[in-house]
Amino acid sequence: MSLSDFDRQLLDRCLSRSPRSWEDFVDRFLGLIIHVINHTAQSRSVRLVAEDRDDLAAEVFLAIVKDDLALLRRFRGQSSLATYLTVVSRRIVVHELLKKKTATSLSDLAEPSTIQDDVANDNSEQRFEDHDEVERLLDSLQGPEAQAVRMYHLEGKSYREISEEMGILENSIGPTLSRAREKMRRQGAAQ
Repeated sequence: MSLSDFDRQLLDRCLSRSPRSWEDFVDRFLGLIIHVINHTAQSRSVRLVAEDRDDLAAEVFLAIVKDDLALLRRFRGQSSLATYLTVVSRRIVVHELLKKKTATSLSDLAEPSTIQDDVANDNSEQRFEDHDEVERLLDSLQGPEAQAVRMYHLEGKSYREISEEMGILENSIGPTLSRAREKMRRQGAAQ
């Protein structure tokens, strides 16, 4: 699909800094960017609250306006503007989710999560992020539990990927991880 005349005009207006062009751009593509955020988070088994979505959308828009709209200036029109923005947004969201992942500590997970997710059928749980601590606590686990924890928390794999690699049902990954986390917490508290 190529660049539509409407999007070409919108892009030209933004690049020439026409009045209200940025507002029109945001109005046109905010829904798409929110969809990309939700889909990317769900595919990576990350739960988001509304504030997280807002922050991620802001990061995407900040990246677009950075360096005098450099991302828009690099667009060559060989696809639709929506396709280009989907790819750009996904890269930014993945980068931001990875930054957030490394900033989260194991202690944040000691209490049950109160995070709500609007994405239907999202069976994910928050990940342990202190890799050294996870490795130490993995000693208290064996077999499939240890393998699932290692794949989810250390390798960053989704439930679907774990299910495929381990040959078990995707909907059994959550309970397996929950049992393993509980054992790890008890082990951590005992030390």
